[in-house]
Amino acid sequence: MSNVPQIVDQAAQDTPAELLDLIRAIDALPPQHRASLQPALNRVVDSSSRRRRILSMVQEALGQLRLDMKYLVFDLEATRRERDRYCQQLKELNGDNNSDE
Repeated sequence: MSNVPQIVDQAAQDTPAELLDLIRAIDALPPQHRASLQPALNRVVDSSSRRRRILSMVQEALGQLRLDMKYLVFDLEATRRERDRYCQQLKELNGDNNSDE
């Protein structure tokens, strides 16, 4: 009849230990008190789970951003080396053309 053990099973995977302790403590209360706290407990468990998912998504996004930045820096450095090489070749060509005159 109590919904709390179901919440404990569902939440145990990604819920902090303190919140699990709170769930167990509420489960130990008499039914009338437990029923009055149940909606708030459900909201707290859902909120905690949602925050963990959001944090995980943010961490993944940051990791991807770091990787993308490394690729961009590498590409920028390669582009600068190519530019410098072409500028050098152009100077050598212009220098050779000027010495012919």
